[in-house]
Amino acid sequence: MANPEHLALLQSGAVTWIEWRKQNPQLEIDLSTANLQGENFRGANLQGVNLTKVDFSHALLVRTNLSGANLSSANLRQAKLIGANLSEANLSIANLRNATLTQANLSQVNLIGADLSEANLIGAGITDANLIGTDFRNTNLKDADLAAAKLIRSNLCFANLVGANLITTDLSEANLYEAELMQTYLYQGNLYKANLTSSHLGSSYLFRANLSEANLTNADLTCANLTGANLRGANLTGANLRGANLTGANLRGANLTGANLRGANLTGAIMPVL
Repeated sequence: MANPEHLALLQSGAVTWIEWRKQNPQLEIDLSTANLQGENFRGANLQGVNLTKVDFSHALLVRTNLSGANLSSANLRQAKLIGANLSEANLSIANLRNATLTQANLSQVNLIGADLSEANLIGAGITDANLIGTDFRNTNLKDADLAAAKLIRSNLCFANLVGANLITTDLSEANLYEAELMQTYLYQGNLYKANLTSSHLGSSYLFRANLSEANLTNADLTCANLTGANLRGANLTGANLRGANLTGANLRGANLTGANLRGANLTGAIMPVL
């Protein structure tokens, strides 16, 4: 339960809250389960605060400092978190559906099991984040930085990842059905057993990516760079690989039935045995 004194100080205004925090830098602040729906905390310092199960739905949290805060099971549906600092925060099982997180700092955040469906994360920094089992359905991640993030078994179907940085990102067993991945950077990305059915990977950079046993049925890989990629056992039925660079790629055991390889560079590629 929220500490009544802490809650009253927060709701008394920005000046009072800032001054009180300066005077009590080591105090553990408890605002858990508080109903803060629709309130304005623009630029507030909530660093390290206990905010478990808090209702921040529709709240204004623009440029708010929530780094290291515990927001597990919090309700942030349709909250405005533009430019907010959520680095190292715990947002496991939090509800961020339709939230706006453009340019937000989510580095090293814990979003295990969280719902970010239909959220706006354009240009957000989500490096080294734990996103295992996170729901990103229809989420806008255009130009987001997800380098080295763990997206194992995450749901990214219909997500917009155009121009996103996914270098060394772990997307094993992730659902990327009909995801927009054009011009994404997937250097050494792990897409083992990922579902990429009907996804759009045109001009994406998949150099040395692991796509073994991935489902790429009807995927569009036009002009993609797959140099040295591991596609062993992948399903490429009906995939469009026109103009793709597959130099040195491992396609042993891959299913290329109906795939379009016109103009593809297969120099040194290990092809499936016919």
